[in-house]
Amino acid sequence: MSDLILREDNGHVARLILNSPGNYNALSAEMIATLYTTLAMIGTEEEVRVIILAANGKAFCAGHDLRQMQAARANPDGGRAGYTALFDACAQLMQLISTLPQPVIAEVAGVATAAGCQLVASCDLALASKSAKFGVNGVDLGLFCSTPAVALSRAVPRKAAFEMLATGRFLDAEEAAALGLINRAVAANRLKAETRALAARIAEKLPAAIAMGKRGFYEQLAHETADAYEAAGDTMCANMMLSDTAEGIQAFLEKRKPGWAAE
Repeated sequence: MSDLILREDNGHVARLILNSPGNYNALSAEMIATLYTTLAMIGTEEEVRVIILAANGKAFCAGHDLRQMQAARANPDGGRAGYTALFDACAQLMQLISTLPQPVIAEVAGVATAAGCQLVASCDLALASKSAKFGVNGVDLGLFCSTPAVALSRAVPRKAAFEMLATGRFLDAEEAAALGLINRAVAANRLKAETRALAARIAEKLPAAIAMGKRGFYEQLAHETADAYEAAGDTMCANMMLSDTAEGIQAFLEKRKPGWAAE
């Protein structure tokens, strides 16, 4: 694994750490490729039930690498091909997260801005230190954060998202929690422990049910209400057909811990 991403495993939880503090863990082309490859690989590891995404340094992620983007302007096409490749790769990374069988939890300390805020919004869950800040402030540089807007506008109310995009205003962690960008804000010295505790609680559940439920959760969001219920019903039926689910229900009725084969 590249030094850009560090990995710590604790039981059924894999904690990935963005490790480029010198550029505030910017989503350079290299960082995007490394994170995509790492997440895709973990997605095939059945022993991993939850993924935590954290970062070293003062920032969680400061968005795209602006120096790298500026350098692309020297190309004969003015950078068009490079920009297209970068934003396409970033979009693929963000969309990969929702397709992984494991829930992905962002553990946010410091600032998460532009594509870094997009990364938080793309994760299934997010906890942040009370000192964390969130913004899509590309507009301050003359660049409206159109691609981060895709994830952001699906995580927070539309008008709140547009205000952030059009003004560059940052949210503190408490406001981010109130809007639904993160699940909750915690004391900085408790962030890692609280995130691990959340991951451990999810990791205790039946992995097949979590994977199936996560997939169904995102599928139904893309449908109108009636179609969403039909899709969700199919998922529930498939979940009920699992032998481990039958065991879980029987164990509940008999007031005992389930003996899941997945354990």
